[in-house]
Amino acid sequence: TTLFRSRPPAAPLVLLSVPSMSDEETAARAEAVKNEGNELFKESHFADALEKYNQAIDLNPEVPTYYCNRAFCHTKMENHGLSIEDAGVALELDRSCAKGYYRRAASYMALGKYKKALTDYKSLKQLKPNDKDVLAKFKACEKEVKREAFEKAIHTEEGTTQSVADQLDVSAIEVESSYDGPTPTIPGLTHDDAVRIAQHLKEQKTLHKKFAYQIVLEAKRILNDLPTLVDVPVPEGSHINVCGDTHGQYYDLLNIFDSFGYPSETNPYLFNGDFVDRGSFSLEVVLLLLTFKVVYPEHLHLSRGNHETLSMNKIYGFEGEVKHKYDQLMFQLFSETFHCLPLCHVLGGKVIVMHGGLFSRDDVTLDEVRKIERKREPPDEGLMSELLWSDPQPMPGRLPSKRGVGLSFGPDVTTDFLQRNGLKLLVRSHEVKDAGYEVEANGKLITVFSAPNYCDQMGNKGALLCFDSNLEYEAKQFEAVPHPPVRAMAYAGGMGMFGF
Repeated sequence: TTLFRSRPPAAPLVLLSVPSMSDEETAARAEAVKNEGNELFKESHFADALEKYNQAIDLNPEVPTYYCNRAFCHTKMENHGLSIEDAGVALELDRSCAKGYYRRAASYMALGKYKKALTDYKSLKQLKPNDKDVLAKFKACEKEVKREAFEKAIHTEEGTTQSVADQLDVSAIEVESSYDGPTPTIPGLTHDDAVRIAQHLKEQKTLHKKFAYQIVLEAKRILNDLPTLVDVPVPEGSHINVCGDTHGQYYDLLNIFDSFGYPSETNPYLFNGDFVDRGSFSLEVVLLLLTFKVVYPEHLHLSRGNHETLSMNKIYGFEGEVKHKYDQLMFQLFSETFHCLPLCHVLGGKVIVMHGGLFSRDDVTLDEVRKIERKREPPDEGLMSELLWSDPQPMPGRLPSKRGVGLSFGPDVTTDFLQRNGLKLLVRSHEVKDAGYEVEANGKLITVFSAPNYCDQMGNKGALLCFDSNLEYEAKQFEAVPHPPVRAMAYAGGMGMFGF
């Protein structure tokens, strides 16, 4: 499916022997195709809707609405860079196109580019001064711009602020007599403790904050001591399960464990980032994964994804969820813990696993990756950002990212990187796939995605990859399971948009 076409250039005059449509017929056909796209969009068939919008634009490239609708489609597919491009074309055609400002601002917000979003919201507010939704989003964006400026000023004046982890006195937190949930001992957390916590969370009950703090603090300590790139042995006769994005889909995570076994010394797992956001049980997902990390520090591995970041968590729901279920201090502790997550793992010296993808330079080595300073929020560009955000493309070479962050890299880039570093395979996640996984780059790259029916609307399967000690893999697929009636993005703020 074509993801993006700019306005087509004027075609040279060609005399045809077949009758052509009149301008009115062409416009009517374009409008009909656009309407077909709208119906597909409403059914969450975004790739098919995108193709209809492409056709409408090819027929009549001067209609701003078509670009706005395609921008909305790109937003749903998380192609924010393409959404920004489309909205820009709509605004070139009509500077008073409210949806153009709205679509572009929403994508800037999704990328954490609040100053650019605020500029568009200002224009939108001038066009629609009495629109309550516009005013609310303008104020939310303005608040984020001021927060960023304040935090930058504090950092400049006072240096790094004191860690939340260093401020907490967990021993002073009392457990009320009315609490009837798990009471694990830390240190000393056991597999049975973890299973009890899993069941408690499954029943939509909250683990007492004393024990939640203890688990997160201990996991942070373990993660902090790990290198940026973790070498994971896969001894003879053993295996390891590699999972992709889980995105707050806790009941699907439990289904993975029920289907393929809970983590243990003989059944290790690697979860390749994006544990949180979008799904509305993100707290349960990340808390259970950290619990198993404490129980099995050598056999439960966690990579950082682009959603283990402050800017994403503020937009896509994790901050709102943690504040709803605990408090702001707990969210700050999670943010500090995310800073400690490794960026990638190498299995058996031959298979590299990272969340996003490869780099804008040809000469990157594993030693250079090991030296990345990861304990921070990711910068806008550079190796860390590219590891978290980049995507593969079928054509050779490199192109700007459809997401607006990172880049798109071809199969030749994958082959070159693997050869230079003595590796045989790249495993990454970061993109929903209909089958739960997809093999690309002549078998040298696999995308694995473990959130089935993503956001309760994509209809995809989930998958994990089970590697044996010879580093051969088997893809294991699974379907979504029911969950309590809490919609995806229930705790996200400021992401609503105009309809068609």
